[in-house]
Amino acid sequence: MSNIIYIGYEFKVKPLQPGVEILIAELGYAGFESFVETEYGVTAYIQKEEWNANILDNIQILESNEFQISYQFNEIEQTNWNQEWEKNFNPIIVDNACSVRAPFHEKPNTKYDIVIEPKMSFGTGHHETTHMMIQHILKNDLEGKSVLDMGCGTGVLAILAEIKGAKPLDAVDYDNWCYLNSLENVQRNNSKHITVIEGDASVLKDKKYDVIIANINRNILLQDMETYVSCLNKNGMLFLSGFYNTDIPIIQAECEKHLLKFEEKLERNNWVSLKFLN
Repeated sequence: MSNIIYIGYEFKVKPLQPGVEILIAELGYAGFESFVETEYGVTAYIQKEEWNANILDNIQILESNEFQISYQFNEIEQTNWNQEWEKNFNPIIVDNACSVRAPFHEKPNTKYDIVIEPKMSFGTGHHETTHMMIQHILKNDLEGKSVLDMGCGTGVLAILAEIKGAKPLDAVDYDNWCYLNSLENVQRNNSKHITVIEGDASVLKDKKYDVIIANINRNILLQDMETYVSCLNKNGMLFLSGFYNTDIPIIQAECEKHLLKFEEKLERNNWVSLKFLN
């Protein structure tokens, strides 16, 4: 496989909040797929083949008088990604129960400890959506349940679900780099029941799960909702994230169209995660 080339934008934002939060949301809609919050703002990454010179034309916050934003960008080989993460990746602890850290971090005193090398993959636990999905997994009984981690990124959610007793599990991502990274992290954490699959919702045909975790983005969730519902067993649980408070009505309407019942909402810095029951 030839290396994927990424374009990395380093944004300096004043004031940081809610500037960074708004900027990440707008960049996500524009096609940027990975973000690293920094001391001065955020670094955003997009595959070069998805990039064009006008990629920032519709980023409204750049024209706002409320924020001062400057940026520079350059090409990044994915083989340089480890160095980027070692500079910026700090361990996190969710609800004093689950730690997500790199191999070079000291092991904390938590019930669940996950070690990952995130590389170019999304889903380290730092982002609000992954953080909330971890909270959902911590709060719910997954013992003996079959689980789908859709848009798995680093594989961290599938890994935690297995630690909580789920099996078997599928971790799916369309991005080859995420697929390879999840394979590494599954092996690193001694996971025995996770199958990592490269692909999109089309690979789910004829599959069934008790629990589906989908942390992607609003448009993909809406596009693939029918597939998720067709794969969800009776009395199954669907956890969704990757969108904002303002997106809840359209997400909820789509879920209710498929007879899913709203159960719970988590919120973190305007990002939300919703739980539905089948």
